[in-house]
Amino acid sequence: MNTDFKKSDWNTHLQQTYGINKRHANGVISAAKGRVDGAKEHIILHVKTLEGKIKSIGAWIKKAERKLVLARKFYAKKKWQNSKTGCNFPIACSVQHKSTNWQNLRFQIHNKKRRLTLLTNKLEHLRLKPVKVFVPHGDIFVVGSKDESFGNQVSQWNGKKITFRVPKCLESRFGKTVSSEVGDFNRNINRLPKCGAYTWHFYRKNGKWVIAVQFTPNPVNQVSRNRMYGCIGIDMNPGSIGWAYTDSEGNLKAKGQIPLQMGLPNGKQQAQIVNACLQLAAKAAEFECPVVCEELDFSTKKESLGEKGRKYARMLSSWAYSEFYKQLSSILSNRGIELITVNPAYSSIIGLVKYLRMYGECQ
Repeated sequence: MNTDFKKSDWNTHLQQTYGINKRHANGVISAAKGRVDGAKEHIILHVKTLEGKIKSIGAWIKKAERKLVLARKFYAKKKWQNSKTGCNFPIACSVQHKSTNWQNLRFQIHNKKRRLTLLTNKLEHLRLKPVKVFVPHGDIFVVGSKDESFGNQVSQWNGKKITFRVPKCLESRFGKTVSSEVGDFNRNINRLPKCGAYTWHFYRKNGKWVIAVQFTPNPVNQVSRNRMYGCIGIDMNPGSIGWAYTDSEGNLKAKGQIPLQMGLPNGKQQAQIVNACLQLAAKAAEFECPVVCEELDFSTKKESLGEKGRKYARMLSSWAYSEFYKQLSSILSNRGIELITVNPAYSSIIGLVKYLRMYGECQ
């Protein structure tokens, strides 16, 4: 997609070249621009991740090399056997592998330097690489407007059947319009407005046409009251989600845990997350209060997984916080429940100081 062209120039070019109207051309431009913007954002995130990995590996190499230098200085002393502190990195030998700690660390440093070079070259290539996107065949995007009937001039849905206006260049083959039933589409739409812009997306999946619609949903009745009247705080852990309800004065009134196993296959993991979010939504509706959670970001920690222990890396890799937050935000929004995010700094210490005396742990 040539970025030197303006949108109006592209619109005119597509209409004249392919014999389509303005609405069809707008859909093509919007779909292409969306993919280009997504690719640019992906490159930015990829560059950030690579920079974090390079920084983490560089810090690990520096620390490991210093460990070897200090160990050599220790054993260079004439009376190192009489040292009271001992060596922080002894030159012990492994009977199984028949190599010393020093040899193993040198080998790890060598591999880390190779990986560092690989990531550095990859980062340089990524920064110079032009943005290219692929628009699959049979991918149709139709942008709507609130001023048009049924919210869209080209694609219109009357509640049972969808009618698509065929481009002029294809009218001789298919006629002016094509229509089709949409199955159980109506049952899966929540908060669909009676008027407003509808943007339709048609694409092929497993040999069938799939239809998606984007719209501005109707507002829902607010169920949760202001946070000053109380709220539910949640804490997400690898094995469960802990929740606690406090009243307007900050007194703990109810608490509990919702099992949430991590590291499951995608389908089972998604179902467990949705089920946990529905339980939290039911609790919030029961107490008529908002839900408060910590705003966590594990992207920086995940960049240094190669320099952490296997157990820590496995736990962090299976951590599904971003997916949980996305599902929780959507489910609570559809039910009129406010979701509040707070800074996680010192939250555990604040809770400990506030509730320690309540549980008789402080004299």
